[in-house]
Amino acid sequence: MASIIEKRRCLHRQLINQKQENEDLRCELKGLQGPANMGIASYMIAHEINNLLTPLSSYAELALRNPDDKALIEKALRKTKRNSRRASEIMESMLSIANGQKQEKVICKLRGLVDDVFKCLCRDFTKDGIKVKIEMSDDLEIYAVPVQIQQVFMNLILNARDSMLSLGGTLSIRAYEKSTCVQIEIQDTGAGIEAEMIGKIFEPFFTTKSGTETAGKQRGYGFGLAFCSRIIEEHNASISVDSEPGKGTTFRIRVNKSK
Repeated sequence: MASIIEKRRCLHRQLINQKQENEDLRCELKGLQGPANMGIASYMIAHEINNLLTPLSSYAELALRNPDDKALIEKALRKTKRNSRRASEIMESMLSIANGQKQEKVICKLRGLVDDVFKCLCRDFTKDGIKVKIEMSDDLEIYAVPVQIQQVFMNLILNARDSMLSLGGTLSIRAYEKSTCVQIEIQDTGAGIEAEMIGKIFEPFFTTKSGTETAGKQRGYGFGLAFCSRIIEEHNASISVDSEPGKGTTFRIRVNKSK
């Protein structure tokens, strides 16, 4: 009997020690969360700012090669001003996400958000053999943080462009009301994604792009879609993907129409 009681006491002491160790680990992890968030923010900012700076560099080079073309120079400066403002908004947004802060959502016109993304990209997709089709009502509204949703659109649009650079194709952006939300579809006719990769594409650092830059197609770092997923989660929205090799890819996003 004494032996059984002693074993129970021993097990009780072990349980208490285990609980204390678990609590110590939780405290340690909590202390590491801040630096981890800053690391995530650094990757997100680098990725998004690069999306804005790449087309600006092309415009600057074009303006420098044509110093007498005042209209072209003014256009390059307007693009620089617009994208610099967006870069500032993006950095503020990224840091807020990494720090767990909530940004204010507003009712905004979806078509205006999409149009502004193409303005910031600067590149005329038809020069790459890509036709762009946008099908949505001008009055269609969503409840979102505008700059964050635009970052999702920019990532998906650039990915679609990259998938069609070699042979050209069609980029279709559709949106329509569905019950209490708006469904947005971004579809390309590009290379598609292998079935075994579909379940991994939203994971950080996973990429389907090659490790080198070729013909205007930048190598992938595997953070764009993970970042999109994070923003969609912050909006209590959803994102899904359908794809088939050789037949293109469709991303579907559902965002609330109102508060």
